[in-house]
Order: sequence, then structure tokens, then C-alpha cells
Amino acid sequence: MLNRFWAGLWIVSFVAIGLQLFAGNSAVLGDVVDSLFSMAKLSAEIAIGLVGILTLWMGLMALAEKSGLVQIFAKILEPILAPLMPTIPRGDKAFGSVTMNLMANVFGLDNAATPLGIKAMQDLQVHNPSDVNASPAQMLFLVLNSSSVTLIPITVFLFRAQQGAPNPAEVFVPIVLATCASTLVGLIAVSIVQRINLLQWRLLLPLVGFLSVLALIVVSLANLASEQLQQVSTLTGNGAVLALVFGFILFATVKKLAIYEVFIEGAQGGFKQAITLIPYLVAMLIAIGALRGSGALDYLLDALGFVVLLLGGDLRFIDAMPTALMKPFSGSGARAMMLETMHTYGVDSFQARLAALFQGSTETTLYVIAVYLGAVRLKNAGHALWCGLLADVGGITAAIGLAYWFYG
Repeated sequence: MLNRFWAGLWIVSFVAIGLQLFAGNSAVLGDVVDSLFSMAKLSAEIAIGLVGILTLWMGLMALAEKSGLVQIFAKILEPILAPLMPTIPRGDKAFGSVTMNLMANVFGLDNAATPLGIKAMQDLQVHNPSDVNASPAQMLFLVLNSSSVTLIPITVFLFRAQQGAPNPAEVFVPIVLATCASTLVGLIAVSIVQRINLLQWRLLLPLVGFLSVLALIVVSLANLASEQLQQVSTLTGNGAVLALVFGFILFATVKKLAIYEVFIEGAQGGFKQAITLIPYLVAMLIAIGALRGSGALDYLLDALGFVVLLLGGDLRFIDAMPTALMKPFSGSGARAMMLETMHTYGVDSFQARLAALFQGSTETTLYVIAVYLGAVRLKNAGHALWCGLLADVGGITAAIGLAYWFYG
């Protein structure tokens, strides 16, 4: 499936290049070539940038595993995850790794989320009989990860504040609602494909409880002023990271482990893991670079605008769509599109607010899949790719509806 999708990106790019050349735009060739080389360079930069982070968290995870802390984390979401991942034995450390990754995503701990996600994929791979295809549990994890709820999208607030928004955090509630919709769509899509019954009581009760707690947190944070919300976000994020680091070390000390030796043993795999990711990142990012440089996204937006115009719809949301279309492919590209929309229409315009919703409620699905599959050297994501992209569509659709609801 991933092979066909990758080939499809190149075919679309070649068609777009042909159309550009037919229209007399020979500069497109240089744009595509520049984009290819810049993306190849970016792949290496991303992998090298992960070396230190992976080394740190691989070492800490070794302490957490040998001290039994991972098993404690496993019990937090195991009542929800076990029915969704029936091939993983109850009490397995994979539940702990998955739980820690999802918690890192919820609190926006980007530096911790990726290493913890890689560790979760490795733990899930232990129960995967194939060394080529992702297992059902891994596919579910990929979809949850590429559409996971971020409780406080602090980067969106910061960019809005930088652009002069008087209330940078006013997009907070719509973003949380939209990203919840994305996660729900992804979960339903995977459950249909894998024939998972979402209506069983042992899954519904913990899920309702979790969503209730999440709703209470959202309501309480929504009443805070912008400056207070950003302070809470910063303190929560930094406090959570430090709590994890000191908690791992302290718990390992209580268990009388050889802390230094265990940490070094786990950390040794960080560098090797980061270098392993480079081919997977290059393959995906150069295809994305060709798509961007070819002007294919512009053609798609023109077609979408034409259809909306024929139906007599409001065209304002089209101006924010570059952010939505770019986000599954490139986080930095989507960020640039959002900033361009803010600059062009004004930071508090309908278009800019919607672009902020897109940025905060969707994920770089293809990057996530490429990194996590590369971490365990799998080649086929199976239905995770399409379910993840469907979750993005759900988040984008919800964001558009919420933007019209909140901002008219």
C-alpha cells in the first residue's frame, strides 16, 4: 500500500510538471530540483537532530523497563488498549510504551513523543510475525499517533501571538474539538477494517471516563486568559518532562539498579536508530518535495474552488486550505502556509483562524508513518496509511465546521 501511494505521489508530480511546462512555466523544473535536494538535506538534518534525543530517551526507557516502571504505566491505559490490540498479551510492556507515547502527545511533549513512539513500535514488533508488514496492533498505534489529541497546542498560540493576535489562545477549544474528531474518525476506521467491536463495556467505560476527564480539563483551561494558558502549558510541559526523567532515575534507584550502566546500555542504540531512519525519511520527503515544487497542490486548490463555486458555497475556507493540504506531508511546510495566511489576511481573520485550527488539529501523517516504520524496518503500513489520512480528512472537515460555528 505504501509503495503504491509513494508511486502515486511521483505520478501526480510528473503530471503537474507536464501541465506547468505546457503552460510555458519552465521554471518549475528548477523548483522541483531545488525541492528534491533541500528535502534530502532535511532528511539527514532530522535524523541527526534525533541522535541526542533518542539516546537520552532510549537510556531512560531502559531504566524504566528494568525497574518495572513501564509495567506500571501499562496499567493506565491497558483497559482501553487491550480490547483494541487483542494480539498483545495482557501485562505486556508494549502497553506501557504506547501509553507513555500517547501521554506525551496529549501534553504536546514533541521531544519525548517521537522516541517513546519508536520504542512502542519496537515493543509491538516483538509480537509481529512479519518483518515486512505492520501488525494490526502497530497499524492501530500508527493511526492513533498520527491523529492523537494534543491538549495544549502551544506552538499555534505562540505563532498567533508573534503575528500580533490580541488573544492568541482563542482557538484553543476549536482545536481540541477538531483533533478529537480526527482521533475518533481514525479509531472508527481502524475498528471497521480490523473488525473491532467498539461497543463492548470494558472499552466504553474507560473511554468515557478518559473523555470526561479530558473534557473537564478543556473546560477549566478554556476559562483562563491567554497569558495564563500559555504559562500553564509551559509549566505542564516542562514539569512533565522533568517528572519523567527524575521519576525514572529515582524509581531505578529504589530498585537498586546499576543506573549508569543500564542507562548507557539502553542509550547505545540511539545513534544507530537515528541513522537507520535516514533512507526512509529521504524516500518520503523527496516525494513530498516533488509534489510541492511541481505545483500539484495549487491545481488541487483551483479544482476545489471551482467545485465550491459551482455549488454556491463560501470560498473563504479555500484560502486556508494550503495549510490543511500540506500538514499530512510536512509540518514545517504547513507552518509556513499558516504564517503566510496570517500575513495575507490578518491574524484574526476567518482564514487565519481556520489555518491555525488546521495546524493544531492534524498531524504529519506521512512523516510519522515513515519514521515509525523505519524504526522497525517494516516496508508496508497496510491500512494504517489510509486510515491515518482519513483521520486527517475528519480533522480538516471538523475544523472547517467549527470555524464557521465559532467565527461565522
